[in-house]
Amino acid sequence: MSTKASPEEIINRTINQNLFEALDYLPDEFVDLLFIDPPYNLTKSFNGKTFTQMNNQQYTQWMDSWFSRIIRILKPNATVYICGDWRSSHSIYEVASKYLNIINRITWEREKGRGALTNWKNASEDIWHCTKSEDYKFYVDRVKVKRKVVAPYRTESGKPKDWDEHSDGNFRLTHPSNLWTDLTVPFWSMPENTDHPTQKPEKLLAKIILASSDEHDVVFDPFGGAGTTSTVAKKLNRHFVSIEIDETFCCLTEKRLDLASIDTSIQGYSEGVFWDRNTLREQSKGASKQKE
Repeated sequence: MSTKASPEEIINRTINQNLFEALDYLPDEFVDLLFIDPPYNLTKSFNGKTFTQMNNQQYTQWMDSWFSRIIRILKPNATVYICGDWRSSHSIYEVASKYLNIINRITWEREKGRGALTNWKNASEDIWHCTKSEDYKFYVDRVKVKRKVVAPYRTESGKPKDWDEHSDGNFRLTHPSNLWTDLTVPFWSMPENTDHPTQKPEKLLAKIILASSDEHDVVFDPFGGAGTTSTVAKKLNRHFVSIEIDETFCCLTEKRLDLASIDTSIQGYSEGVFWDRNTLREQSKGASKQKE
């Protein structure tokens, strides 16, 4: 019989282990926010370890084999986000809907990759927003997007209507939708970039963490990769736990966590808002410090 670890033993740690081996040792009901970025149903190499594409039924069964065991670690009011592409999204919905409430499906533009000659360019991915119960956290005011106003409208008195004037342009603060077009996939010149082949932008994780958790909540990532979830959680003053099978990616995670102790900026997020892609402030690393 396995002995479960206590939350205190694993909080703010990177666990270098196979998820299937680690699952039974995780504590019950210790996670506030679960972010899952599993291997998509594609044949892809991760630092020498290869995930092989399956048929749809096999991929659904593979997902259920670990997802059914991970539910017990969630607090009653926990939120879950699950990443996928158009091939895997139907499996995600089928499995997640067995155990959780499906709240929404976010689609985000990847803005990366070469065009296809015989098909539409694949430039989007999905994130399924799920909850353990009807009682869950969602803070819309934390994740508003600052967008440039192309045709600013003024009142009869000449004052801006629903937008603000700035020295570097006119901007409107808008409510976030489930279509995200303001993200940039990390590339070589960005400080957050690593060698991981499917790294998510820090800005993407910041949106999710700010919207669905409070400071000091526990954010858990069972497919940790190069540590984007843990790094952003630390920058935003949350606790974190991640599991990653590859030792090199675990080392990258620890390096990024050390750097996050010095620099808490997140590209595209400053002054308490998310800036639209390609605006001047979005391109900067971000001026605000999250530990204030």
